[in-house]
Amino acid sequence: MVKPVFSIVAPVYNEEEVLPQFYERLTAVMRGLGEPYEILLVNDGSRDGSLAVMNQLADVDPHVRVVNFARNFGHQVAVTAGIDHASGDAVILIDSDLQDPPEVIPELVAKWREGFDVVYAVRTAREGESLFKLATAKLFYRFVYRITDVDIPLDTGDFRLMDRRVADVLRAMREHNRFVRGMTSWAGFKQTGVGYVRRARAAGQTKYPLKKMLSFAGDAITSFSYFPLQLMIYGSLLLAVLAVVAGTVIVFLRLFMGEAFFGGQATTIVLLLAVGAFQMFFMFIIGQYVARIYDETRNRPLYVVASRRHLADTGVLPPTHVSSMEVPDDRQPELQ
Repeated sequence: MVKPVFSIVAPVYNEEEVLPQFYERLTAVMRGLGEPYEILLVNDGSRDGSLAVMNQLADVDPHVRVVNFARNFGHQVAVTAGIDHASGDAVILIDSDLQDPPEVIPELVAKWREGFDVVYAVRTAREGESLFKLATAKLFYRFVYRITDVDIPLDTGDFRLMDRRVADVLRAMREHNRFVRGMTSWAGFKQTGVGYVRRARAAGQTKYPLKKMLSFAGDAITSFSYFPLQLMIYGSLLLAVLAVVAGTVIVFLRLFMGEAFFGGQATTIVLLLAVGAFQMFFMFIIGQYVARIYDETRNRPLYVVASRRHLADTGVLPPTHVSSMEVPDDRQPELQ
């Protein structure tokens, strides 16, 4: 097999309905570029027939390579596994639900050929999404941009092209709570954007409900910002100022207005509840950072691979330090 110029990494989680269409459109685009390529499909513990479809595609097309997780490890880890196994000169990240149109890839490639190391796709419009999703996404990107220590472009997802040397930097970054688009920005190099319209899902349901969106936002903020910890000192100063002002007012009213003012325990109870709420909130913030430290100190692999297809001939393996694990299945013949 000729060494690929392009490695397309596509995480897959319960995309049985859309995978054939995604493969057809992506293959048409890559053939049009006229360069060797590989398609890395990472099965992130799908519960439908996605893995069977992926294996069928691999049976008929040697460009298709399959990494099958032992369970669901999450979208960002699946992207990481694809980067780990990619062998191309340029690595292209794209979702398999067709919200990111494969037809945009030639524009990313053109910018790469101009000399840019990272070409990210900027969402100029988002079709088929609720007003709540649009508003929260816009707020999230701008909030993260304001408080993080790296310049993360607004309105961008993981849909992007990165040069081999950028991919190698990401392969060396093995933190467990991952925010790939932030990691790419942190790596630096010469970067630019290409605008596109994010389409509605071709089939199936979103894989990012509100709970996962909040968890993802937490990973983004704690991975690239100390702002939540810095917020604690501002909160403490605010409480101190309120305590001084309240104390002064109470003393004044007691001295000059009589004990009828603030005579009961209601004020004390309200103040204690307010202070207690602030303390619990700050402890929660600290706990989030401590939990992430704990994740790193356990040094568990980022993912466990149950099987792989068409990858033995590439000679590409994940980094040598502990970051992934492959569990062979002796009950079935090895899939190559």
